[in-house]
Amino acid sequence: MRPVGFSTGALALGDVRAALEMLSHTRLDAVELSALRQGELRPLVESLDALDLRQFRYVSFHAPSALDAAFEAEAVELLTEVIRRRWPIVVHPDAMHDLQRWSAFGNLLFIENMDKRKPIGQRASDLARFFEHLPEASMCFDIGHARQVDPTMSEAAAILETFADRIAELHVSEVNSQSKHDCLTLASKLAFQEVAHLLPTDVPIILESRVSEDQITEEVENAVAALRPTSSMALAGD
Repeated sequence: MRPVGFSTGALALGDVRAALEMLSHTRLDAVELSALRQGELRPLVESLDALDLRQFRYVSFHAPSALDAAFEAEAVELLTEVIRRRWPIVVHPDAMHDLQRWSAFGNLLFIENMDKRKPIGQRASDLARFFEHLPEASMCFDIGHARQVDPTMSEAAAILETFADRIAELHVSEVNSQSKHDCLTLASKLAFQEVAHLLPTDVPIILESRVSEDQITEEVENAVAALRPTSSMALAGD
């Protein structure tokens, strides 16, 4: 079974240790350590040796969702400590100013498709331009972002079909009109199932739903079900 887990930023924004404590009461075996705000990056990187991550067979790291151009070089230098551990780094396209700085991360750089609030990165054509400059980079496919941008799931299908060989992590949640990550609803689960037959079946699932500790197990079950192709869709994809 592929690794399944949560983003620490979804469980306890800005408090990685609190999120890890919540996850320690589960059997989940994947985690994304999140420094979603620029000021969180250095403290999190400097605390990595002190974190107990033995529970997890998959660990990734989410870089700040926005970076000042003047801080970019320092951010990349800090993130080399993450790469040294061979953990992938999820990055938003618009957070990268000088793409050449990020090229050294190779296939451990996971470029994520974006939601509506971002200036770029929502569509397959946007993402293609980044992969032209970073040909070794992988992709983190956020299915909630894709649905918010295009509820018909046509753009989601286009991204999945175009970058199938690059996708190395899945982000799952409902993304509301304010671009906040919520628990999955029946509507989002049905939408996700429309493209589930296009999703890679072996890459880790990271949930970004904002949930309390007692909601973790149910949300994981809902996410796994939402990414399971229906029999008719599976046949259509054959």
